Amino acid sequence: MDNLLPKRIAIVGAGLSGAVIGRELAEAGYQIEIFDQRSHIAGNCHTQRDDDTGVMVHVYGPHIFHTDDHEVWDYVNRFQTFMPYRNRVKTTSQGQVFSLPVNLHTINQFFGKTFRPDEARAFIETQADTTITDPKTFEDQALRFVGKDLYEAFFKGYTEKQWGCSPTELPASILKRLPVRFNYDDNYFFHQYQGMPENGYTDMIGKILDHVNITVHLETTFHRSQRDGFAQVFYSGPLDGYFDYQYGRLGYRTLDFEGFTYDGDYQGCAVMNYGDVSVPYTRITEHKHFSPWERHEGSVCYREFSRACGPDDIPYYPIRLVEEKEQLAQYAELATQEASVTFVGRLGTYRYLDMDVTIREALDTARLYLSSVDGEGIMPAFLHSPV
Repeated sequence: MDNLLPKRIAIVGAGLSGAVIGRELAEAGYQIEIFDQRSHIAGNCHTQRDDDTGVMVHVYGPHIFHTDDHEVWDYVNRFQTFMPYRNRVKTTSQGQVFSLPVNLHTINQFFGKTFRPDEARAFIETQADTTITDPKTFEDQALRFVGKDLYEAFFKGYTEKQWGCSPTELPASILKRLPVRFNYDDNYFFHQYQGMPENGYTDMIGKILDHVNITVHLETTFHRSQRDGFAQVFYSGPLDGYFDYQYGRLGYRTLDFEGFTYDGDYQGCAVMNYGDVSVPYTRITEHKHFSPWERHEGSVCYREFSRACGPDDIPYYPIRLVEEKEQLAQYAELATQEASVTFVGRLGTYRYLDMDVTIREALDTARLYLSSVDGEGIMPAFLHSPV
């Protein structure tokens, strides 16, 4: 056992972070043991076919792959064929259906105009609140760049439902870029590479984990006391959970899904947002439209509700409001005191990460570990500080 210890690695979580790190180190000759509390691999990316309709369902909500990282794109295509997919979101607001992100078509439809791009840009500037020179809140940011009417139609109600608080309580950074396009481009993402795995994310992650040096333990909890049996632990579970919530629970939002089936095409698109606060759900997703290369008569849809995450809920995305920063700093300090444990992924670093960034950081983490073993530095608790 002593001879094997330097080659024995524990990974907590069989999602993207754990699978990619595990595969990289398995190919380098390490013995990898992956522990996951759930009954399946792939974490929140888990996909499975509906028995009745044959539709590929994104069980924990839709995951759309998009990236400008060529190496990451090549990596995922090594394990799964990615089919072309463009995310074209619609929103129902004030009794009409519009395109998102807000674009030239949205502006012309909403205001009953036929603006050209330059005309629309000038018009929106007249709508914007130019007295706001240094936006501090989400609401400030929206009012400064799109004005009251567009803000209330497309951002205010949706944001209140998504975050469970007023946009005046959220930082301006959440609305990072100008939420308007002055052309007719309705592709939600800008990235060069966009697509969906032909046979689903679970199949892809299963192939990543398919290596003789990888053992996966499902429905198994990894306890902190087990870390001494491994040369290194990569932990992608909740950061606060690793320390038994010593300083209390970090804030997360969770999602509830109200699934239903439909004989035919329910809404004609994959994602329909609902901007009015009077509608309790944030959006309806129709899963067969996430696989446009397939044909299905029946349909599987989810109504999606956002709420505060409780102790027994699945955490989806961190809130990261001001009051959590001190608490997060305390957990980050504890993490740096752990020997041979590296915290990774969305939960382990308490950061919102897209899938491509998750894979990029997992690849970089595995490579950094191999370098550290070769004497080129010490493996840190975090590749990127969560604070």
